[in-house]
Amino acid sequence: MIDKIGPLGFVGIVVLLAGIGLIAYADWIIAAGIALVLAGLGLVVKSLVSSVLQSFGMF
Repeated sequence: MIDKIGPLGFVGIVVLLAGIGLIAYADWIIAAGIALVLAGLGLVVKSLVSSVLQSFGMF
């Protein structure tokens, strides 16, 4: 997976996890909610990208 996202995507994941960790340091319930929202958003984006690629005949 790391070879597909590239170095910039890897840095983005590290920054994202650091941000959730910082929020979890203050309040873990809010951090869990933000993590769930980000996971759901990721699934929606993956679905949209797959749909667009399929409509162009690329997937």
